[in-house]
Amino acid sequence: MATLKLIQTRLKSVKNIQKITKSMKMIAAARYAKAEKDLRPARSYGAGATALYDRAEIESDLSKPNHLIIAVSSDRGLCGGIHSTVTKAIKASLNEEKAKERNNKVVVIGDKVRGQLARTHPKNILFHIKEVGRKPPNFTEASLISSAIMNEGFEFDTAEIFYNKFKSVVSYQLTSQPVLPFDALSGSDKITVYDDVDADILRNYTEFQLASILYYCLMESSCSEQSARMTAMDAASKNAGEMIDKLTLQFNRTRQAVITRELIEIISGAAAL
Repeated sequence: MATLKLIQTRLKSVKNIQKITKSMKMIAAARYAKAEKDLRPARSYGAGATALYDRAEIESDLSKPNHLIIAVSSDRGLCGGIHSTVTKAIKASLNEEKAKERNNKVVVIGDKVRGQLARTHPKNILFHIKEVGRKPPNFTEASLISSAIMNEGFEFDTAEIFYNKFKSVVSYQLTSQPVLPFDALSGSDKITVYDDVDADILRNYTEFQLASILYYCLMESSCSEQSARMTAMDAASKNAGEMIDKLTLQFNRTRQAVITRELIEIISGAAAL
């Protein structure tokens, strides 16, 4: 049976944990409100960058050998399984029969997914980017990541970005966003519907659309992460409250048992005299 001192120590530690989780929930709620507000104008970047794919009817040709996967996560945890969902999707994509015939490389944004993929697919990781998620994403950061991908030297034929798309404060959806390189855009038959589109303009657009899509995916992932962290900290606070109630009840019962036992010993001793 647990002693009073042990129960009191556990009760104190759980109360301290509850204070931390409540504070983290309040911080995550404030960051979520800002992230949701910033996400609305950022969605136009993603819609504008991918509009050419729909109008020119360009699709990814997965039969080509070089395939690039970009995983969007962050360096911060305590947000449920939001990072593991991206990892599971990438592992499933890499383990497909068709994928085994291709040269698959993964660019990991954030340290959480990198740590999970490094245990099973270390050879597929092209490079990873740290210090993500500590501050809200911005277009400059997305441009630097885009430049790092373009200058890495891996000439990919097809690419896709795995990220969590924000749905509501309690839900998000894992989404795969295709990205087409310069050769796929220039080789399209219907690209001629646009006037004055030469190779230089198309190459500049390819670089810009990769940065725009990355910025949009980073914003969606950041908003999903903050909402997931707020939900996770709320659940942790409720669980801590339930543990506090159980430990308080156990403490009171144990203290009552100790008092009763001491009274019995006193009465028994007095009766013996």
